[in-house]
Amino acid sequence: MNWRLPWRRQRRPLPAPLPHSVLPWLLLCALATAGPHTLHQPLWLTAIAGLVLAWRAWLWLRQLPLPPRWLLSLVSLGSLAAIVVEYRTLLGRDAGVSLLVLFLALKLMELRQRRDGVVVLMLGYFLLLTHYFHSQSIPTGLWMLLALVLLTATLLRLHGDDRARPLASLRYAGVLTLQALPFMLVLYLLFPRTSGPLWGLPRDAHAGLSGLSETMAPGSLANLIQNGSIAFRVQFQGETPPRAQLYWRGPVLDHFADGVWRARFLPHRKPQVEARGPEVAYVTTLEPHNQRWLLALDSPTAVPAEASIGHDLQVLAPAPLTSRSRQAFRSVLDYRHNRQEQPLVLQRALQLPAERNPRTRELAEQWRRADPRPASLVQRALAHFRQEPFFYTLRAPLLGRDGVDEFLFATRRGFCEHYASAFVVLMRAAGVPARVVTGYQGGDINPVDGYLTVRQSDAHAWAEVWLEDQGWRRVDPTAAISPARIEAGIAAALPDDEALPLLARVDLDWLVRLRHRWEAANNAWNQWVLGYTPERQRQLLSRLGLQQPDWRNMSAALAAACGLLLLLLTLWSLGRRPRLAPEERLWQRFCRRSARLAPDLARAPWEGPLAYGRRLGQRLPALAPQAEAIAGLYATLRYGPPLAPRDRQQLLERLAACIRELPSRRPS
Repeated sequence: MNWRLPWRRQRRPLPAPLPHSVLPWLLLCALATAGPHTLHQPLWLTAIAGLVLAWRAWLWLRQLPLPPRWLLSLVSLGSLAAIVVEYRTLLGRDAGVSLLVLFLALKLMELRQRRDGVVVLMLGYFLLLTHYFHSQSIPTGLWMLLALVLLTATLLRLHGDDRARPLASLRYAGVLTLQALPFMLVLYLLFPRTSGPLWGLPRDAHAGLSGLSETMAPGSLANLIQNGSIAFRVQFQGETPPRAQLYWRGPVLDHFADGVWRARFLPHRKPQVEARGPEVAYVTTLEPHNQRWLLALDSPTAVPAEASIGHDLQVLAPAPLTSRSRQAFRSVLDYRHNRQEQPLVLQRALQLPAERNPRTRELAEQWRRADPRPASLVQRALAHFRQEPFFYTLRAPLLGRDGVDEFLFATRRGFCEHYASAFVVLMRAAGVPARVVTGYQGGDINPVDGYLTVRQSDAHAWAEVWLEDQGWRRVDPTAAISPARIEAGIAAALPDDEALPLLARVDLDWLVRLRHRWEAANNAWNQWVLGYTPERQRQLLSRLGLQQPDWRNMSAALAAACGLLLLLLTLWSLGRRPRLAPEERLWQRFCRRSARLAPDLARAPWEGPLAYGRRLGQRLPALAPQAEAIAGLYATLRYGPPLAPRDRQQLLERLAACIRELPSRRPS
């Protein structure tokens, strides 16, 4: 009698062992998902992960046992302690990604069952998402897509035929990915979007963003100039203004102490801008810089609804820009700003540190005694820069306590921040209210898409002085030293031996054209894919008939679209003819040729290959050897144990040769 006691514990089946041939695929998945993070992680962590992967590959090649658990525990604890020392925490973007890379590498050292392989693949899928923390570019997306196909192919081999041809597994995974793309597109277009991320990012999620700072010291902009990355793009509605008029206004610095200029809060008051020329309309696509300011053409007259324009014409966003932002502006290039200024603002624009830069103060006082008119003092300072042996260079010497004195009377070598700072100090010492403005100057038109591209290497600093009955007027001392900087760009202004971004001085036309096309493709990606904001989603849904969509309507539309896709995919799958294996196609060809020899020799649906071969041999003795050989080869290929690729190919060739040797007529 076969029965078991109800309280007796059932024995669980043993977990399936990990196939030996799957481990190289898991190692490739680890390299594909964790490899790009080596560009953003400390060298010691990359070395540990690389050594662990190499160790695991060596153990697999030599078929040696895995290391003991106590050794892995020591390595894990030591690596965790090192991560804490490196990042001062186990939380945050960088520390979290480092933990994932470490866990993925160490998990490979304890692979014994299939479920261990599944854990590695799940870690790989999750780690793949973290690449977007550092970059959302087209190459990153393509790399993630290829890594996704590799992970899926490895999952298929883990739970399917691990002896299948590698290209077959990759092709199958690619087909699955292509079938998922329509659903991805529907979810991307219709899933409710938010103005921020779906989850709270850690503090360091936006670390490493480059751009202008709220302070300026000698050398700060010179370091930024050597960065060739794009700061923002501009699309003008109409003709693009001349390059010499393209001043993109950023932080306004009016506090000077210890050789550093800083932005200072000004009383909130609406600026007074008198337009003396036509307005220019344009749209900027600003890269994230983790600050509040927006870069508008000087001087802005209309700003986005959520932005605010300050008393000093600085345009500020409500929060720091941690993602790419698209903003519409209107500006005038010829204007008068704050002809009636507050006394407190003018007083702040005259302040200088006490007992600093005495020679500069003495020079300004001499000019003031000679001609106290502010406009004359401005021209006197510009003439001083033009007539004296000053040099425009990125390699400026370090300055000491009285940095402006050293620059004006000793080194006379500097970049735009040196000249703007020295000019403002001279003006303040002479009694003329002045301040420093930082931003960008110029830009290059991309002939492929027509956008104006402004790079970090276009960073610039200039001065503003307040003149009675004229208000704040822009004065650019750099134009007096190096007019080519304003008219033609940074590359034309600096000597050939100065360090600039790699492609700033390229004279190869084909390389310049290639760069333009690549940047135009990136711009299209940013505008239409990464720039798919909630506002654009609302516009799309309104075109589809959903004028005021709420979550119910959007959920219904999303369910309907996914249901329609499932229906179409099901009909497509049912309508497809199944793809036969090579031996199956050869066997069907043999059956058709046998049926043509005589109608009574057609194979019955229930008849197996060996039985059919014997029947053919009995009815046609002359074909008995060939028929039985063909049936035997087919049975071996179709129902026998898996064969090595080379042996399988040889049997297929023999089967095809035997079928070709069959006569076209029934032998007598």
